[in-house]
Amino acid sequence: MIKDLLLTPFQKFVKLESLSGILLFGATIVALVWANSSFGDSYLTLWDYRLGISTEGFELKKPLILWINDGLMAIFFFLIGLELKRELLIGEINTFKKATFPLVAALGGVLIPVLLYLVLNQDPNTTKAWGIPMATDIAFALAILGTLGKRVPLSLKIFLTAFAIIDDIAAVLVIAIFYSAAINWVLVLIALALIGFLALIYYKFNYSLAVGLIIATIVWFLFLKSGIHPTIAGVLLAFTVPIKRRINIFSFSKNLSILSNKIAQNAAGEENNNKHLLSEDEINNIDNLDDLTFKVRSPLQFLEHKLHSFTAYLILPIFAFANAGVVISTSYNFNFSLMSNIAISLFFGKLLGITLFCYLGLKLKVTQLPSGVNFKQIIGIASIAGVGFTMSIFIDNLAFAGDLISINSAKVGILIGSFTSGLLGFLILRFSSKADKL
Repeated sequence: MIKDLLLTPFQKFVKLESLSGILLFGATIVALVWANSSFGDSYLTLWDYRLGISTEGFELKKPLILWINDGLMAIFFFLIGLELKRELLIGEINTFKKATFPLVAALGGVLIPVLLYLVLNQDPNTTKAWGIPMATDIAFALAILGTLGKRVPLSLKIFLTAFAIIDDIAAVLVIAIFYSAAINWVLVLIALALIGFLALIYYKFNYSLAVGLIIATIVWFLFLKSGIHPTIAGVLLAFTVPIKRRINIFSFSKNLSILSNKIAQNAAGEENNNKHLLSEDEINNIDNLDDLTFKVRSPLQFLEHKLHSFTAYLILPIFAFANAGVVISTSYNFNFSLMSNIAISLFFGKLLGITLFCYLGLKLKVTQLPSGVNFKQIIGIASIAGVGFTMSIFIDNLAFAGDLISINSAKVGILIGSFTSGLLGFLILRFSSKADKL
């Protein structure tokens, strides 16, 4: 317990993401085993079960898997939006100098896999899968680094996190621009107006979670019906959440001391401190304490803190469990060309792209290595970046909506590419670090 209290916020983030990666891996294995067992039909039937509401003149019913991919994943994307805003304003990519090296790495990790896929692909029907190999799954990647312990310096984990965040920005833009259906711009404009209205409320008045939830639900529904994937609403809504606190920690401490003294004085005057009900003064003091605590917290940081565990330990494992169950059988129709192109683009595209761009950045002296990191470790990280599980499967579902053969073929390619990338990256990092770092 004492060790946990001494961890820096970033180390806690790494620890959380590492455990999330382990849960993702476990959910994936369970899904694959279930889908390929004698009970495989029940796996498919479960996710096809339709849920929702239906009244006269209105119906919102979707298969369970779409409630996960369109609903729960909107919360995941909201968290991504919060992380992006924090990093852009005060984090690891808030200045050009800080962002240069991870930005160069991310460009290589996005452009080369996409170009490699387009070169390899010979089927016009599968060209739309080009976005699948561009993403890095930070939870899986940090879980792999976690197994290496002190062999991996903290600066290398920060570098991985920074370029994975830039990867996320690129993936969000690609989903919004290239993987949306026919767009109803009237609904989009109404949704954007509501987002602007919410931002104005937060700026002029106070942050309100209740108001935010009401408007967020309406905006999500408008995006759902507009043709733009509703997860994009999550990112945009996140950028309305204020990062500034209403009072600083000094004012908080001063007022806390005053309130604490008042509460202590009331308690000293009570004849029976074990009574179940509070006095009017005690209720007022505790209300003031709640208000004081609310004012000293950054709304963005508070939401990010609350959602991180929920997303890492529940939403992402559920997503993996619902989407990773591919039936693997010789009698099953797979598109082996699509499968191999995805796997190759993830494995070689990420490895070559990040390594090459980082090398050029260093040679041209526009970037510099993080402290305590050697270039062999950069190659190892470049390989691990080929683990593209969550976002890759998400884009796969959008690219081939309704085409089960293509979806499953791409999923197998993602699993193969991610596994080989993670394994090679682990081995490179394992043997590129000195034993005396243990």
